[in-house]
Amino acid sequence: MDIAHLIQTIALYALPVLFAITVHEAAHGYVARHFGDNTAYVLGRVTLNPLKHIDPMGTILMPLLLYFATSGAFLFGYAKPVPVRFGNLRNPKRDMIWVALAGPAANFIQALLWGVLLFVLKGSGVSEPFFLQMAQGGVLVNVVMFAFNLFPLPPLDGGRILVGLLPYRQAEFVSRVEPWGFFIVMGLVIAGVVSSLWMRPLMALTYGLLDLLLTPVAMLFG
Repeated sequence: MDIAHLIQTIALYALPVLFAITVHEAAHGYVARHFGDNTAYVLGRVTLNPLKHIDPMGTILMPLLLYFATSGAFLFGYAKPVPVRFGNLRNPKRDMIWVALAGPAANFIQALLWGVLLFVLKGSGVSEPFFLQMAQGGVLVNVVMFAFNLFPLPPLDGGRILVGLLPYRQAEFVSRVEPWGFFIVMGLVIAGVVSSLWMRPLMALTYGLLDLLLTPVAMLFG
């Protein structure tokens, strides 16, 4: 394992990852509070302080262990989930859609902002690879988080959105999967199903949409 390459990779991705997970989780808490549940706010989770959202195991130890074990071929991690009591929402079935959607939406907006920064840096004549690669990494990290979290299986955000959209009987059936959802998703990830059938197509669509939205910026700074 190339330690120098590992240190460089951590330096490049540390800031984008911290922003990605912090804003993602804070967005869940903020929208939940807006719709009537202040659980996350009371616990101090509606904040941009990354220390409030970092899970020592899921955010630090697991990604590092996977990086070493797979030589960087496979990485996975997670932040400390923001607590939401859906029963406190004014309209639980409807409002849970917006609460769940807030996290991926925050990642999409961040991907767009990192893309703007990349064009601004290039247009300003900045040629330092570190800053350009960090901006590119910021886009990548947030596109990955956006796509992965929309996978339609609880407890991922996409699963919560699906439960909110389905009729009550079907929604109840899907929600029963949640206690085992994490392990099912991990099995599908390891088997390559999530990557081939979900991540790649959705990431391609997301990059296409970002390219479209960034066209004016590219023309201005190109």
